[in-house]
Amino acid sequence: MINVGVLMPQNFRLLSLAAILDVFDTVNGFYAKDGLEVPFSMSLITIDDKNYNFSAHPCISLQNAGQFELILVPSFASLDIKNCIGANSGYIPWLNKQHAAGAEIATFCTGAFLVAASGLLDGRAATTHVDACSAFSTAFPLVHLKADKTVTQDGRLFTSGGATSTFHLLLHLLQLHCGKDMAIKVAKIFAIDMDRVTQSYFSTFQPIRHHNDDIVASAQEKIENNYQDLATIEEMIKDIPSSRRNIVRRFKQVTGMTPIEYLQQTRIEAAKKLLEQTAQQMTEVIYNSGYNDPKAFRKVFRKSVGMTPTQYRDKFQPK
Repeated sequence: MINVGVLMPQNFRLLSLAAILDVFDTVNGFYAKDGLEVPFSMSLITIDDKNYNFSAHPCISLQNAGQFELILVPSFASLDIKNCIGANSGYIPWLNKQHAAGAEIATFCTGAFLVAASGLLDGRAATTHVDACSAFSTAFPLVHLKADKTVTQDGRLFTSGGATSTFHLLLHLLQLHCGKDMAIKVAKIFAIDMDRVTQSYFSTFQPIRHHNDDIVASAQEKIENNYQDLATIEEMIKDIPSSRRNIVRRFKQVTGMTPIEYLQQTRIEAAKKLLEQTAQQMTEVIYNSGYNDPKAFRKVFRKSVGMTPTQYRDKFQPK
């Protein structure tokens, strides 16, 4: 029997926690029904000594928690990641100690921020919610972020992307500990598409706006209002009172990307909306999102989104 500890972080996402408990309880139920020893013993690990009575599993305070073989870190609210990490910092030394003693640690969605704060993910591959990747890479530059991946495994450390990617990591863990047949059985019960390996097409370009750099803000506004017509950095920075070198340096420092990359992301986001919301022909979508070369558009779109424009329209346009 595998001793599993499920962290109960402050401001945890109920959906993430419920998915974890429901899947593991379901697997234990399958084994019990066949008269077999259940594979998982589950405990909820708390730092506030609170008893969460919505679960049949025992709550154990961090101070009284022994050694676990598998530790699961649910996602938590992402509106203020820095404060969430601070509120849960008590877990960090414990996670390091558990991993050093041989525990596997699996994080779900924004749970990766807490494990990254421990330093365990430094130099290792990881993923998180696709819209939190920019903040993650800024906060933890030593982690090899795989923003497009649904699931990563690097040694005894596992991470998953956002929301329903939780189920894909759970299936991965089940396949490791219970075999492929059980993973497939659970996938059918929960109607999980097992072959989804990327989350890029769920992303939304969310430019950083909460900064105090007026020069960068002017460049952002010009790109967003004129993305169909701009082509060069010189056109982007025209009438902005600063040198090209200074603007490019400050722009990347503030936004995490160059002005040209920002222009491409703005155009791709515009194309996605046209594909979702209109019946425009593909040539119109290409032109209206600022591209003149269909081949170049398709190449950039596929690299950014993870599928072709036609596949994206088929997936997300209401039928």
